[in-house]
Amino acid sequence: DGTVLEVIWTIFPAVILVFIAIPSFVLLYLSDDVINPAMTVKAIGYQWYWVYEYSDFINSIGDTIQLESYVVPDDMLEVGQLRLLDVDNNLVVPTDTHIRFIVTSGDTIHNFTVPSLGIKVDANPGRLNQISSIIQREGVFYG
Repeated sequence: DGTVLEVIWTIFPAVILVFIAIPSFVLLYLSDDVINPAMTVKAIGYQWYWVYEYSDFINSIGDTIQLESYVVPDDMLEVGQLRLLDVDNNLVVPTDTHIRFIVTSGDTIHNFTVPSLGIKVDANPGRLNQISSIIQREGVFYG
C-alpha cells in the first residue's frame, strides 16, 4: 500500500520536472544565439590590455581592422581623464545597430564588462563567448 503511494509521489513530480526542463533548455539555448548581427566585434583580453577586432571590415592590405587598447598610465593622464578607466584607443561602435561581441582571452581569465550597457562576458583562453547588444545612446562608456 505505502510503496505504491511512494512510487507515485516520486514518479509524478519527476515527470512534471522533465516536461518543464525540456522547453526551458530549448529556450535557454535559443536565447544564446545571435541571429544576423549588423556588426561583429571580437575582444581578446591579455594581461594588461585588450585587442579589438572589427571582423566585418577589411583594411587596404586585406586584414581585419584591429586596435590595441591600453590603460593610460598615471603619469600621462590629462585633466578630466579617469585613472584606471581611460584608455589610449577607445572601441568605437555605432548606435542603434545590432552588434555581436565575441570575447576570448589570450592568456588568463578576464572579464569584458561595460556595466552601464548591461554587458558582462567572461573571457577564457581557448573559448569563444558571445553576447549581443544594441547601444541606444551615444557616449563614452567605461568598463
